[in-house]
Amino acid sequence: MAAISAGKRIRNVLVIDHANKVGKKILMSGGGRCNFTNLDIQPENYLSQNPHFCKSALSRYTQWDFIEMVNKHAIPYHEKTLGQLFCDNKSKDILAMLLSECADANVQIRINCSIEQIKQTANGFALNTSQGNYLCHSLVIATGGLSIPKMGATGFGYEVARQFGIKVLPTQAALVPFTMRENMKKDFFGLPGTSVDAIASCNGQSFRENILFTHRGISGPAILQISSYWKQGDVITINLLPDINVLEMFNTNKNMQLETFINNYFTKKLSRTLCHLWFNTFANKVIAEISKGSLAKIANQLQQWQFIPNGTEGYRTAEVTKGGIDTDEVSSKTFESRKVKGLFFIGEVLDVTAHLGGYNFQWAWSSGHAAGQYV
Repeated sequence: MAAISAGKRIRNVLVIDHANKVGKKILMSGGGRCNFTNLDIQPENYLSQNPHFCKSALSRYTQWDFIEMVNKHAIPYHEKTLGQLFCDNKSKDILAMLLSECADANVQIRINCSIEQIKQTANGFALNTSQGNYLCHSLVIATGGLSIPKMGATGFGYEVARQFGIKVLPTQAALVPFTMRENMKKDFFGLPGTSVDAIASCNGQSFRENILFTHRGISGPAILQISSYWKQGDVITINLLPDINVLEMFNTNKNMQLETFINNYFTKKLSRTLCHLWFNTFANKVIAEISKGSLAKIANQLQQWQFIPNGTEGYRTAEVTKGGIDTDEVSSKTFESRKVKGLFFIGEVLDVTAHLGGYNFQWAWSSGHAAGQYV
């Protein structure tokens, strides 16, 4: 995106990529359909130590600008839930569009090209690579974070920042599934593949979407979202019945067996597990026979289920990396380093992390376009 933006300004642009093909993360994203942006992009969808940093770029190149490009290339797409836009066909449509725009802007791309050394010169930078040496006036680091190393993700961008004395904030895996402690894994042994609409909460933040039980723990969109706000040892609270007042429903279903009541709201497998695990004493009792205190505890367990995850799946499956290059070190207008003239940082390598749902891609498009206007 930065290359396209700069190329349109008749800059001589070379993209260097150490991977064996371009756009691997684009190709795998959105289950192969690329959730390329969201209809409702707000600064509140982004996490950073400086929450104002993202505003300028997002306002200068919006979701509507990217959608206009998608329409120009006649790529069919659809809205899923919560404003998320996906390709009707495959993610390769978005990659082909970007490569076509690069070609139109005379952008050159080198793949299988590793950077061996970067030196600052009087007029810019000298790069030693596995495919020869290059000189440039401006150097843009768009290397992403540490997420999904099997796709080629490395900490290279952070190393470049440190080389030039630029502060890098601690990083952690985000938008990532939780792992369960061994005893909890045994409790939910039969549930992998089971999902349920729920609200996940932690540290004052809440997200409502599906949660998904896995062999190692718990995942699903609501869990991925809340993981960005979780730290080791924090409690996660899950509301498994977000649409009802459980105590009120108990009052209107007094003559129903508790197990039957729970069966009405969950799959058989999940209902059986919850009854065995949490309500074994009361499962076969009629609700009217259960004391008010016990009913209150049952309702609370269903709507305020609390657990402490063992950890997360880590960078192996994380969609993004939280933290990164301190945004105080970079201009929010140009994305140029405040310390090193001609050195730019864009996208996920910066301390800007977004919610699930196309927001991280929009940050890539917006920050790339902004930097491309100034290199």
